[in-house]
Amino acid sequence: MPCFSPLRRRGFLLILAAAPFFAGCAGYHIGPVKPKAYAGIESIAVPSFKNDTLETRVEVLLANCVIKQIQQDGTYKIASEKDADAILECTLEQVTRNAARNVAGNVLQTREYTLQLRVNYQLVDRRTGKLLNRRSANGTTSFFVNGSGSNAADVNQDERQALPLAAEDMAIRLVSELSEGW
Repeated sequence: MPCFSPLRRRGFLLILAAAPFFAGCAGYHIGPVKPKAYAGIESIAVPSFKNDTLETRVEVLLANCVIKQIQQDGTYKIASEKDADAILECTLEQVTRNAARNVAGNVLQTREYTLQLRVNYQLVDRRTGKLLNRRSANGTTSFFVNGSGSNAADVNQDERQALPLAAEDMAIRLVSELSEGW
């Protein structure tokens, strides 16, 4: 029967003690980790958004933000509707503007607003027509109102300039849900 010296025994015990730490990394791998429901999806088509709000001319802006974010994420490729594995159908449901900060000394005049978008989307398998997922994604930003006192403040123009930032935030959240599953 082989006999371990005290030095070898300590080495053996050290290896046994360290084994669980190295085993924790056994499930990791390099590359995109898609949800199991999207295993066969390699490319996605993003048509222009539908708009159920009174906000005009935002459909293409929203679609472009989502396309840009999908390209930056790299999990899926962008393709035309006839070549894609899945189609991402999106609808702008709501655009809200809420007062966040008032002007000092005048509680009736707002200085900063919060702008929020809510988009409902569904991912449909192009070949089978099967609905893969249906969710909503929000995008938020804040903006200050230019002009005060005698200068006429144009809140609508300031909101219009903040809209791309909220759209970008929404796109980040939406693509994160597609690529990571949550």
